[in-house]
Amino acid sequence: MSNQYGFEGRVALVTGGESGIGAATARRLRDGGAEVHVFDLANGDDVRDSAQLNAAVARLARLDVLVCAAGVGGDSLHTEDVSDEEWTNVHAINLNGVFYANRAAIPKMKENGYGRIVNVASIAGKEGNPMAGAYSSSKAAVIGVTKAIGKDVAGSGILVNCIAPAVINTPILSQLSQEHIDYMTARIPLGRVGEPPEVAALICWLASEEMSFSTGACYDISGGRATY
Repeated sequence: MSNQYGFEGRVALVTGGESGIGAATARRLRDGGAEVHVFDLANGDDVRDSAQLNAAVARLARLDVLVCAAGVGGDSLHTEDVSDEEWTNVHAINLNGVFYANRAAIPKMKENGYGRIVNVASIAGKEGNPMAGAYSSSKAAVIGVTKAIGKDVAGSGILVNCIAPAVINTPILSQLSQEHIDYMTARIPLGRVGEPPEVAALICWLASEEMSFSTGACYDISGGRATY
């Protein structure tokens, strides 16, 4: 039996909540007693569309927890082969989607003077991965915007943090070349990829009342790969 944080009476919204890290997080939040709503492309929801995110938040009576796990790996391409379309699409999902969701959630959270926001970045946002310029830069931007928003809402009762996973066993791996996956895995001292429930455990602590003195921070979950 895994440890559970008390989410009874809390309402959560998880983007990308139908698979991978998002699905594992949604399950753990529900197990802790939360009412969980999922915003996912599999259900026709698109984080690139700010109006859809605004409407999803507006439908909720309250919002206590937002987890932004929707993301795309993009194609494994050398820099000179990255098209404008590829660059724009990866950033639209990984960065714009996070910003739109955070922006939509904050007013709803301010109504009750409480909120926990967790954005899923990546170790690639700190170190950069070859053949992943769009992905790496989009995740670096998630870290930066998390720090900015965390400071912006400090004192409101809303805490905003992000996580930087190394390679995790999720459907996003199917978008990457084996060369890309091997590169990432070889740099993990623990010698394996992570599993979604391991990441969900960290997210749910950051989303809980137990976490009360951190905002604008980035938490690594990298099997030892992270060096700063």
